[in-house]
Amino acid sequence: VRGVDFDQTFCATMRPTLLRALAAIANSAGMRMRRWDFVAAYLQGELEQDEVVYCHAPPGYATTGADGRPRICRIEKPIYGMAQAGRRWQRSLFPWLLHFGFTQCKSDPCVFTMTKTINGTEQRLTLGCYVDDLFTLYSHDGAGS
Repeated sequence: VRGVDFDQTFCATMRPTLLRALAAIANSAGMRMRRWDFVAAYLQGELEQDEVVYCHAPPGYATTGADGRPRICRIEKPIYGMAQAGRRWQRSLFPWLLHFGFTQCKSDPCVFTMTKTINGTEQRLTLGCYVDDLFTLYSHDGAGS
């Protein structure tokens, strides 16, 4: 139901000022910076266990059944245009990053860092999530990184 069933739709994004700050840090520390776009990111999320979402039939499909009642579709995975899709994407990405050893920033929940020593060299990686884009700052490139 429009306006009634849209709980938990907030999706945090990295603040634009923080993106500029990360670019300044990368420049001053001699780090590299790249942006990655997740293709079809919102389709990668998962609905919560007891979450049930319905929508109207898409264009090209019958909008009424044989009995004359309107047809609706039950959504099994988040889709673009669904109010909850961004939040569901983040609820898939953020635990994955934490599982692989990243630390979530306390001042911005969309920024993650990792520092590792590989072959005696300290390597830093910072990730910033902005909607379905991932900004990466990294200190080393190439073999062993």
